[in-house]
Amino acid sequence: MNKICELLNIQYPIIQGGMAWVANANLASAVSNAGGLGIIAGGNAPKEIIKEEIRKCKEFTDKPFGVNVMLLSPFADEIIDLVIEENIPVITTGAGNPAKYMKRLKKANVKVIPVVPTIALAQRMEKLGADAVIVEGTEAGGHIGELTTMVLTPQVVDAVNIPVIAAGGIADGRGVVAALVLGAKGVQIGTRFICSEECSVHENYKNMIIKSKDRDAIVTGRSTGHPVRTLKNKLSKEVLSMEKQGLDPKEIDKKCVGSLRIATIDGDIENGSFMAGQIASIVKDIKPCKEIIDDIVNQAKEIMPSINL
Repeated sequence: MNKICELLNIQYPIIQGGMAWVANANLASAVSNAGGLGIIAGGNAPKEIIKEEIRKCKEFTDKPFGVNVMLLSPFADEIIDLVIEENIPVITTGAGNPAKYMKRLKKANVKVIPVVPTIALAQRMEKLGADAVIVEGTEAGGHIGELTTMVLTPQVVDAVNIPVIAAGGIADGRGVVAALVLGAKGVQIGTRFICSEECSVHENYKNMIIKSKDRDAIVTGRSTGHPVRTLKNKLSKEVLSMEKQGLDPKEIDKKCVGSLRIATIDGDIENGSFMAGQIASIVKDIKPCKEIIDDIVNQAKEIMPSINL
């Protein structure tokens, strides 16, 4: 049996990305019902909001699902408490170090899978007791590192003994096969699941992805030390212009405050931050999560009949 499927008690080693303002109970439950692992994004939301999403998810599915804990959130401590109280079987973590929570999480039998952009961080997470790591390449949407999925995945596989999950630039069966050949035991997929029927973001967001071309997922924020990959629009062009002018990073950050909500909820195609990976242009339709996962699995098996899915 595939190691990730065994670890997480799921049918396929496909994890849905914990995308803030995107990954709610509707999406997470649909992915879990389709055989993957759905994830509710904690983001910067307080405990009460995430508790409601967990309640809904338990209502919508009897399959395992997880919570993504954004460790820089002012509510991170509360979300960890909630995960333990609600007997959530797995968490993914980002934007910080889960070290101070690890003993409690382990005692509660919560599987901990940090997202890492480097070998050193992957090794540090293994020493802390992480059950697996998600290796995220710079192709991914949202906050990114510098190394690509193609080069980072095999290096981390060689450097740690825990299972590696590849993320960034994966949206179909070809990407899954590539990741597994590189030594990963599973994949995390984000952008493709935004264009699912169950994803409740504004339709303009989905259409932005479907209409995107190969060079439309650009990076802003390099000068501020917080690089983010989003789809090209008025906001991203303005931010790049501000960076070229060498303006104060605080002014640049201020320009982007609330822009993800403006994209996901309002669908403002000019002023929203439409986070998406470089694989966005391969996504051409909106369909149920079950069809998305079935298509991915079937394509992977066609390419490599012996694949361990």
